[in-house]
Amino acid sequence: MTYCVALKFDAGMVFASDTRTNAGVDNISRVDKMHVFANAGDRVIVALSAGNLSITQNALNQIERAARETPGAPNIYSVTSLYDAAELIGNTLREVRNRDGEYLRAQNIDASASFIVGGQVGVEEPRLFLVYSEGNFIEASGEAPFFQNGEIKYGKPVIDRVLRRDLPISDAIKLTLVSMDSTMRSNISVGLPLDVLVYPVNSLNANQRYRIEESDEYFRDLGKRWNDGLKQAFASVPAPPWDCLAPPAPMQPVASAENPNPAFDPNLAPPPQSLGS
Repeated sequence: MTYCVALKFDAGMVFASDTRTNAGVDNISRVDKMHVFANAGDRVIVALSAGNLSITQNALNQIERAARETPGAPNIYSVTSLYDAAELIGNTLREVRNRDGEYLRAQNIDASASFIVGGQVGVEEPRLFLVYSEGNFIEASGEAPFFQNGEIKYGKPVIDRVLRRDLPISDAIKLTLVSMDSTMRSNISVGLPLDVLVYPVNSLNANQRYRIEESDEYFRDLGKRWNDGLKQAFASVPAPPWDCLAPPAPMQPVASAENPNPAFDPNLAPPPQSLGS
């Protein structure tokens, strides 16, 4: 499985992806899921892939080959907007799926795939898109300025609570890593190493790229602090004031034919005292 996430905010963007891919519990390997198309000073376009690996790799290879072999035609290094880049990637993805999908489905292999595409081209504002398996795509809005693909459910709640447009880059990086850590903790098919790219707005440079390995002390400490903080926050929340949580009331005696006066229980009465005592 895969988990990729991209955040967009006023100060820039943060992209992250895991590198684990598997075809069963005994066939696990690593593969890059972050692909960067960049010309310093002109464009930075980041594509995060999820889904069928052969489909996404073929699509990316076709995009790179088209740029090399037909430089005069519109390509990923000549498009004038992120919208055009998302459209190019979507069209290529659709072509590869139409070509290979029938053969994969005949072998009961899922041919679905998707891309998160974001970055900045020239003087255009940074933009972020999600390209679906069918090649169509949507753009991130101001209300939800992030996208995920792959195993999205575990890393989403913290983003929903914390992400805002004026978030500093340092907090956006922490938020992204907490989202990745939360997903890894709940799903063993997502794992280290992680690839992270930090893009400051208008930098038009992709040089802030990092790989987080098992030995990364900061990531281990972040995961521990987040885990401990959640436990402390949970413990600090008072219990709800519900009747079911109140201590049970003492049982009231019930009258019966054998004991018409339930206040007096002969079985519990003290033995009679001897007159001679």
